[in-house]
Amino acid sequence: MSESQRPTAVLLMAMGGPDSLENVEPFLLDVRGGRPTPPELVEEIRDRYRATGGKSPAVEITKAVAKKLEHRLNESGDEQYRVYFGLRHWHPFIKETYAELLGDDPEQIIGLCLAPQQSSLSTGAYRKKVEEARSALQSTCPVSYVGSWHRHPGLIAAIAENINQALLKFPPDVRATLPILFTAHSLPERIVAMKDPYPDEVKGTAEAVTALLGGGPTFFAYQSQGRSGETWLGPTVESVVEELSRAGHRQVLVAPIGFLCDHVETLYDIDIELKRFAAGLGLQLERIVMLNDSPALIDTLASVLTAHESSLCPTS
Repeated sequence: MSESQRPTAVLLMAMGGPDSLENVEPFLLDVRGGRPTPPELVEEIRDRYRATGGKSPAVEITKAVAKKLEHRLNESGDEQYRVYFGLRHWHPFIKETYAELLGDDPEQIIGLCLAPQQSSLSTGAYRKKVEEARSALQSTCPVSYVGSWHRHPGLIAAIAENINQALLKFPPDVRATLPILFTAHSLPERIVAMKDPYPDEVKGTAEAVTALLGGGPTFFAYQSQGRSGETWLGPTVESVVEELSRAGHRQVLVAPIGFLCDHVETLYDIDIELKRFAAGLGLQLERIVMLNDSPALIDTLASVLTAHESSLCPTS
């Protein structure tokens, strides 16, 4: 990159997670908007992280994605892009990263949420954090945001490939009829009245992946419902697994298409809790590997960013 050419800053955004058992409580405090978490719930969540490695792997995975994506975007050798990552609920917080990237005097900033499906309660909240940082830091650098990429061909092909690989865990004679259960993180049901795109987009991802598969039975459910008193989106994964058991199935493959990387919702909620629940019903439950920092995800993100840039007006 020449001295006169200023970089494009790409800000990857994700939820984040505690980097130690000691930090579970402050992490939950941020997630809950400063409301104290009941001690028994803190200990329950801490036990979940203790059972899955003592911390969330999501922070290091997101860091690796940023590094690999920067390398991928700068393959031509001109170092036009610098990729950063900021987290909504843990360090480096989005505001911290925003202050850091401004130090590199970028020509523009592109925000990209590491969530293919859009929702005012998830991706919308990330954008709000950026705008709060922008205001607090009195930044005038142009900012744009990548929109939904829930049906991007690269994403869909990568998930389908991981499903096909996971099917090899099962006996050959059951693979063609083995039920595949797509899951996404549940959100409060009130988003339906808000005309939020999330329910349609997560189901749209599942439909696109199904179209690439060989025609076996597929199902969809929401997982990891919150502890608030309000109603959350369903059906739950537990209710669908029960239905599969009643229908005579003895195996099920879970494909969490609402997530990109491993964290407590996959490593505990599915791999431990849901697997135990399924075993109690006589079902063998397996899960596909997540995309994490795989070449397929890096290529998809690069394609998403290239398409976004080409859609921008020269003056934006």
